[in-house]
This record gives sequence, C-alpha cells and structure tokens, in this order.
Amino acid sequence: MSLRSANKTARWRLLLPAVLLAAASLSAHARRSDPAEAADAPAAEQLKLPVNAKHVVVVDDATGRVLMSRDADAVVPIASLTKLLTAMVVLDAKLDPTEKLRITDDDVDTLKHSKSRVRVGTQMSRQSALEMALMESENRAASALARTFPGGESAFVKAVKAKLKALGLSRTSISEPTGLSPANTSTASEMAAITAAAARYPEIERITSSKKAKVPVDGRPRELHNTNRLVGAKGWNIRVSKTGYTEEAGRCLAMRILNGKRPITVVLLDADGSAQRLRDAALIRKSLARQAS
Repeated sequence: MSLRSANKTARWRLLLPAVLLAAASLSAHARRSDPAEAADAPAAEQLKLPVNAKHVVVVDDATGRVLMSRDADAVVPIASLTKLLTAMVVLDAKLDPTEKLRITDDDVDTLKHSKSRVRVGTQMSRQSALEMALMESENRAASALARTFPGGESAFVKAVKAKLKALGLSRTSISEPTGLSPANTSTASEMAAITAAAARYPEIERITSSKKAKVPVDGRPRELHNTNRLVGAKGWNIRVSKTGYTEEAGRCLAMRILNGKRPITVVLLDADGSAQRLRDAALIRKSLARQAS
C-alpha cells in the first residue's frame, strides 16, 4: 500500500462514527460459537422486546453500544432503504442540483410494475428528484438520479461499491438505485452503519426529517409527504428516516432518533406490515425513554 493510500485509510478510520465499530462488534458476536462466551457478552444485557421485525438492531451512536439485536447479521433484501446510499453517492459527486432531469421510459419499473406519480416526460431538477426519492421513495426519481450520474448507471453502481468499501461494509450488495431488485441486500447491523453515515449529510437529514415539503416539478409546486408516518408525530424526534417495502424484503425502516440528546439508530427489516413496523418502533422508543428517565 502506498503512503498516500495508507494516509487516506487512516483518515477514514478516524472519521467513521462509533456505530460502524458497533456493526463490526455485532457481526463478531453473532459468529461466536462458544455458548459460555455468548452468555458473558453484552448481548445478555440488551433490550428484550416482542418486536415483529425479523431482523433488528438498535445502536447508541454516541458510544457504539448495541442496545438491541435480533438476527442482525442475516443478509436480506433491503428494498428502498437502498435510496440512502443512492443519495449519498449522488451528493458525493457534487453534481449541479439545479440541472434539469427528464423522466424517460428507462426509469419505468418493469420489474415490480410499481405505481408512480411521475409520468414519462416529466422534468424536474436534480434537487427535486433527490427529495422525491428520499421523502416519497419515488422510484422513477431515484432511477433518473442514477441514469444521469456521470458515466451512467454502471458508473453509479461502481460508486456505490466504492462507498461501501470506504465505510468498511462487506455484506451489503447494491445492483440498482431504487431497491426494487431483491439483489439489493444488506444486514441490519450494516444498515445501521449506512444510516449513521447518511446522518452526516445535512441535506439527507433535512429532507428525511421533514413531514412534508413542496418541490417544483414541471415548473409547478408539488407537495411531498414523508413515507414514515412517525416523522413529525408527537413524542418523536427523528433526524434521518427511510422506509422500504417489497414482497421479498417485507416492511423495513431505518432511522436515527434522538432519545433525549442521545442519537440512536434503529433498523427494522422484514416486518409483516406497516402497523407492525410502527408498533415495533414505538416499543423501542418507549423502552429507551424509560431507560433515559
């Protein structure tokens, strides 16, 4: 390794948030085979809550401590949680946010045939597309962001792989920008690291923590509504949020919340329905609030 590469690697290690270390620790714990060792591990002190989601992790971002985990290292589809990575890679490229993008036939979902509020021929700025992709999980907007990435979608996918490598994540695989493909997979522990990384982007935090917004589409304002009904709800202080759903992934949620003044990352993968996903999140928040009081 060259001195320049070594210095670059060292800088990344210094910048990574504590939750990345927690993800690695959680992975190591999940791979332990000695029952006695597992009994002495911090997992024995974690929250035990009757959540519905099959894969769960809750991390105190300030300390990196894993507060709750359930099958957090299983590699599973992540649906539209993918769009957090899409947004980070687009923002990293520092592209002109005012550049006009046009939705084309290439942006139409031919895999799941999902519905869209954006018809072919619609024009919007890259900024509007970013907000639609993150807040309303608009697949055509996310597709347009990748299609217009310098070098096209293949270059976009390469940039995502480079981002994952820089974050030290080896169990996440992304093949397209929307999350419609079941080939987009990760683990709950690595999604916690991705969510924590996304929280370092003020634009992602601003967009995903807003209950609603207006953006210009085809020259006219269009109102957007956050797909996470908890954003803006009483008792919640959500700083980063992304929901996801496909038949393969189930109902998914990744978010950073404030428990008092402490940032907490919550990841729920493969819940049976929206109501169960909301109930899981509420159980976790109430338990954390009791601990803090």
